[in-house]
Amino acid sequence: MLGFFFPRLVIVLLYFFTGWFRAAFDGFILPLLGFIFLPLTTLWYGISETYFESVQTVGLIIAVLLDLGIVGSKMRK
Repeated sequence: MLGFFFPRLVIVLLYFFTGWFRAAFDGFILPLLGFIFLPLTTLWYGISETYFESVQTVGLIIAVLLDLGIVGSKMRK
């Protein structure tokens, strides 16, 4: 639940104190870009690669939509 509200904080904690992102990503550039632009998507990708050993497509699509603000945003007049 903490990852939904503070995804960047959770990414930093997981990166430095666990091996999740080192196992999911081969380098440093993609996690850094994900941290900046798509934090929920990066967090979901790291979690799904660690727990499920494959990317869960539905969860990944939902995370991208949340990151882009398409889901959960109110339309302004």
